Amino acid sequence: MIGKTEAILFASGDPVALERIAQVLEVKTADIENAVECLKEKYGAPNSGIRVLRLEGSAQMCTNPAFIEPVRGVLDLKRNTPLSQAALEVLAVIAYNQPVTKAFVEQVRGVDCSGVIGSLVQKGLLEERGRLELPGRPLLYGTTENFLRCFQLSSLSELPPPPDGASEKEDEESVEEQLTF
Repeated sequence: MIGKTEAILFASGDPVALERIAQVLEVKTADIENAVECLKEKYGAPNSGIRVLRLEGSAQMCTNPAFIEPVRGVLDLKRNTPLSQAALEVLAVIAYNQPVTKAFVEQVRGVDCSGVIGSLVQKGLLEERGRLELPGRPLLYGTTENFLRCFQLSSLSELPPPPDGASEKEDEESVEEQLTF
């Protein structure tokens, strides 16, 4: 079963729901969860070129971040630019309060966020989550699986507690070093 799960994750390239794998292989979801954990161990060595990520109820195979530069070189991928401070702030507001409207984010930040939200939607870090039942029916936004991948989180429950005062600057610098687009 581990080999079949490995083949499915490899062939997909995108996150695959563990429940779907279990359904296709006609086994329990718990069996697939165990297979994914075995694969995480198998590919967890620092010199392994592949990683297995758990993303909420799904899993995905991806490149070990330590080897991203040679992969970019071979595939001729452009270097990603880091997210701006404004983008990080908008992501934080939405991640901790989702689903939220653009007006909510603007109220928290005190500035217009249209461009930043549009950019984050385009990068696949945010998505529309429906409309609020108020006059004008404003859009609701939330984070995506891509957001979880980029921050190396399995679920939103793994988000660190919001920073308080003095340590906020250090946390922002740490996030900026980890995340580039």
